Amino acid sequence: MTVAIPAERDPYALAPEDVKEPPRGWRASLRYLGPGLVTSASIVGSGELIVTTTLGAQVGFVLLWLVVVATLVKVALQVELARWTITTGRTAVTGFNTISGRIGSLAWPNVILAILAVAKVLQSGAVVGGVALAMSFLLPIGSPDSVGSTTFWVAVVVVSTVVLLYSNRYRRLEKLAIGMVVVFSVLTVLIAVGLPFTDFGYTADDVLRGMEFAVPPGALGAAVAMFALTGVAAEEMTLYTYWCIEKGYARWTGPDDGSPEWAARARGWIGVMQKDAMVSWVVYTFSTLAFYLMGAAVLHSQNIVPEGDSEMIDALSRLYSDTLGEWATAIFLIGAVAVLLSTLWVGVAAWGHIMTDLMSNARLIDWTDRASRETWFKVFTVALPVAWGASYLFIRLPVVMVQITGIVSGCFLLATMVAIWMLRRSTPRHLRGGAAFTVALVVSSLAIALIGAYTIASAFGLEL
Repeated sequence: MTVAIPAERDPYALAPEDVKEPPRGWRASLRYLGPGLVTSASIVGSGELIVTTTLGAQVGFVLLWLVVVATLVKVALQVELARWTITTGRTAVTGFNTISGRIGSLAWPNVILAILAVAKVLQSGAVVGGVALAMSFLLPIGSPDSVGSTTFWVAVVVVSTVVLLYSNRYRRLEKLAIGMVVVFSVLTVLIAVGLPFTDFGYTADDVLRGMEFAVPPGALGAAVAMFALTGVAAEEMTLYTYWCIEKGYARWTGPDDGSPEWAARARGWIGVMQKDAMVSWVVYTFSTLAFYLMGAAVLHSQNIVPEGDSEMIDALSRLYSDTLGEWATAIFLIGAVAVLLSTLWVGVAAWGHIMTDLMSNARLIDWTDRASRETWFKVFTVALPVAWGASYLFIRLPVVMVQITGIVSGCFLLATMVAIWMLRRSTPRHLRGGAAFTVALVVSSLAIALIGAYTIASAFGLEL
């Protein structure tokens, strides 16, 4: 999806004739970046726009530190999983299925992933609903918040998404989607930075207080959901392996023949992947900080918390209108459509890959059969948007929908962490990260283990 592959080449098949020497240095590597930016397009959507802003509106600046921790702490695990993919040419789901302990044909991490796919219908339904609501306010069919208007726009969003992705036109619009996300994020960052010069200004003391490690009473559940959803969540780590393969990192590394030349290529393409992951981290971290700051400064100060249906769009639009004027509402709505559509498009493509891979590992289809694999991609291209749109029409609470999925995502994040450590043992020692990276991996794993333990305990009504 991130790069055009010649028709005769299967991006998931490694062949010696496809090997390519990796670039050296940042400048030469820039043209090979991309998987992380595609991942960012899916991240800077419902998690950042809805959950992060809502948390800022609920508790103010006090959890600002969590934004930095939530985005940074998962990067080491993302890189480690992608490192395994580049050296093996295999996807995360295939790797997860090698872990001991299974139900039927699926290993336990993939069983949790399958459950997450069901829960994901709620979050993705919120994304469809967010786009439909924004479009309804821009171009209402009768009353903007009427059932008829939102239902009409849900149908338009679902049908247009199916047509766009089914007809294989996604590649032509991918750069435009990423561009829209970048423009929207940059504008949001500029507004957040400029807030001190408005009626909703914040001070350096507010920021410093927000960087103190504390969780206010009553905010722990929302904080857990934000930790699971912001930055690279477990599903983004998983789908990142597909984009790394389709970009060409594994194919250009080639099959492991045990030679020093292969090891050098693998080390080089792993280095490119790490640069790619770092660039994407910068993009979604700054946009997440901006959304949180605006929620804390603009909405929290007025006791406005996004919830419900039209109330959510009205509250979020005030991030722009209360700082720039009423004319900026249209800018917010257009930006929200752009950022949520990019999330939806990438999400459909990503989960189509994951669901097809799960079916393959369940021995229902053959992943190595390219024709069969791409047929199932198309099946899910139709089925997923329809299911997501239907979930929104029946459960019209976008914020709650996203937060529920955050809890399930937290459980899968814990499973992913365990699986990554087990897969790491099959990565050649000379291709593993150095001491500093290992320390970062341990710190990331401990943080995720703690948040996962809290999530599981909460599900059983226990208090830690």
